Amino acid sequence: MSVLEGKKIIVIITGGIAAYKTASLVRLFVKRGCEVQIIMTPEAHNFITPLTLSTLSKNPVYTQFFDGKTGQWNNHVDLALSADYIVVAPATSNTLSKMASAKADNLALATYLSAKNVVFFAPAMDLDMYKNPFNKENIEKLQQKGDILIPPNKGELASGLEGEGRMAEPEEILNFIENFARKNLIFYKKKILITAGPTYEPIDPVRFIGNHSSGKMGFEIAKASEKLGADVTLISGPCSQKLSHYSSIERINVMSSEEMYQAVIDYYHNNIDIVIMAAAVSDYRPETISKIKIKKNEESFSLPLIKNKDILLELGASKRNQFLVGFALETNNEEENALKKLQQKNLNMIVLNSLQDKGAGFSYDTNKITILDNKGNIEYFDLQTKEKVAENILKSIHEKIKT
Repeated sequence: MSVLEGKKIIVIITGGIAAYKTASLVRLFVKRGCEVQIIMTPEAHNFITPLTLSTLSKNPVYTQFFDGKTGQWNNHVDLALSADYIVVAPATSNTLSKMASAKADNLALATYLSAKNVVFFAPAMDLDMYKNPFNKENIEKLQQKGDILIPPNKGELASGLEGEGRMAEPEEILNFIENFARKNLIFYKKKILITAGPTYEPIDPVRFIGNHSSGKMGFEIAKASEKLGADVTLISGPCSQKLSHYSSIERINVMSSEEMYQAVIDYYHNNIDIVIMAAAVSDYRPETISKIKIKKNEESFSLPLIKNKDILLELGASKRNQFLVGFALETNNEEENALKKLQQKNLNMIVLNSLQDKGAGFSYDTNKITILDNKGNIEYFDLQTKEKVAENILKSIHEKIKT
C-alpha cells in the first residue's frame, strides 16, 4: 500500500479541539495498511469519543492503566515497545510540558516515556500559547531528545484569531511521516522506470497480435520499488493489474510496441536511475492495418509482418549512468541466450526465467528466476511468489549498484 504498510502506530490523542481531525488521520493510517492503537488522555474524551476511534482503528481504545470492568491491565511498557512509531496528535501545550518534564500522570504519558521508537508530535494550540517562550522551550527539549516536530499551520484558530498553532491537516501529517519513512529506505530518491504487460499490435479494428503476459511481474516490481522508497514510473501495456493503493506510482498506459517505445524514450533520460524492462514487447507488427474488419473469405490468410524497434537495444546504446535491467523468457538454451542478450544490449543485469519451469512464466502468481550480470555473476532462485521475486530482483540491483 505504502512505505507505512504493516507498521504498528500508536496514536496519542490529547485534550484539544483539534482531536476531531485525528479521526481522519487514523482512517488514513488504516487505509495505508497500518495497525493503529489509540491511547487517549482523560481530557481527550471531552472532544471525541472512544467509540468513534475504536470503530476507525478496529482496535479497543485505551485511557486507563487498569480497566475495572474487564480487569485488563494496559501495560504501558508493552504498548510502547510494540510500536514502530508513536504519533501525538493533537499535542497540547499541557501535554508537551509533561512530555518535556517526564511527568507520567496518565497512560498516554507513561507510554510515551517508555518509548524507544520514533515519536512524532503535532502541536495544536492558540497563537500566544504556541509563541510562549516556555512552550517553545519544551518543544526544543523534545527535539533535542530526538522527537520529531510536525510543524503547525498558520490559519484560523479556535479562539477566532489568525496565526500559527493550528494542527497540521491529517493528510499533511501522513505525508510527513511517509517521507520520514522513505529516507531510511534503500531506494530513497531513486527514480525507477518499469515496463510491464504485453503489447497489442492491431491487425484491424477488432483483432491484434499479442502474447500471454499478464503484467503481474512488472506490477509487483513497481509495488516493491515504491515500498523501498523509490519514485516509480510504470509504463504498462494492456492488462488487468491494479495499483489501487499505490497512489504515488505514476502509471502510463500504452497499447502497441511503438507507443511503449515512445513512452520509454520520453522518460529514459529524465534523471532516471534504474530501468527494469519487464514488459513482453511484440517483436513484429502487421505491415498494414486494415481500417475495416477483415472478412473470413479465403481458405488461407497471409499477414506480412515487419520488425518493431528494439527498445532495450536502443536504451543500452544510449545508456549513460542508468542501471539497465532486461528480462529473458526462454524455452531452450536459457542461460546461453540470456547471456547473449545481456551482452548485445549492453545491460547491467538480466532476469531469466524459463517456460520449462513448472509454475513460472505467464499468468502464474509464482516465478522461478536466474539473475545474470555484466560482471559474470549468476544467482539462482527457487520457485517463489512474484511478490518475493520482485523483492529479490530489487535487492540484487541494490547490491550491484553499491559495488
